[in-house]
Amino acid sequence: MADFPYTTVPGKIKDVLAKIREVGVPPKVHVRWLKSIGFTSSNDATLIGVLKFVGLIDSGGVPTERWTRYRGAKHRQVLGEAIRTSYADLFAVYPDANQRPAADLDHVFSTSSSSGKHVIARTIQTFKNLSEQADFAPVDERTDLHLVSGPLHTPAAPRMVATAARNSGGPPLHIDVQIHISPEASAEQVDQIFASMAKHLYGPPTPA
Repeated sequence: MADFPYTTVPGKIKDVLAKIREVGVPPKVHVRWLKSIGFTSSNDATLIGVLKFVGLIDSGGVPTERWTRYRGAKHRQVLGEAIRTSYADLFAVYPDANQRPAADLDHVFSTSSSSGKHVIARTIQTFKNLSEQADFAPVDERTDLHLVSGPLHTPAAPRMVATAARNSGGPPLHIDVQIHISPEASAEQVDQIFASMAKHLYGPPTPA
């Protein structure tokens, strides 16, 4: 099992990741560069090892293609992928490692290192601070609605809620509905889904 990295300043992981998205791409990441963006403590140098471990820079400190992708709008996804890849041994033990308590992580990290408890604690803090800045959910699990090509006729959510409240005679209610539709669904199938929703929310159509 691979050795896992740690930084003595895990609380600064969020800040250095934010700087990566804010400043220009350096030709090389080193202590001098860290100081130029505000990380002047001698302990801040330990952040470089973490950036190498997750593949944002290579072994020589040169920013990688992952660094470039991390500067984009989907930076949390990019970091999540990087963490899963770099901590593959950990995720092999716990597929939901980013949600596991420190006690579970302690056992895994301890078996991969001969370091003492203080270093293991820092290793856990490093992983947790990294994970807090990442998104581990696949794209299709974060999207509320997947639409297929073709015209879709959907009632507006606010009107659907207001009408339901008027018909019931009760107080106004706010309803959030999440719909997950397969990309392979036909336009007719999607129309049927929304027609069924309208029926249950509005009730049967009023005779003319």
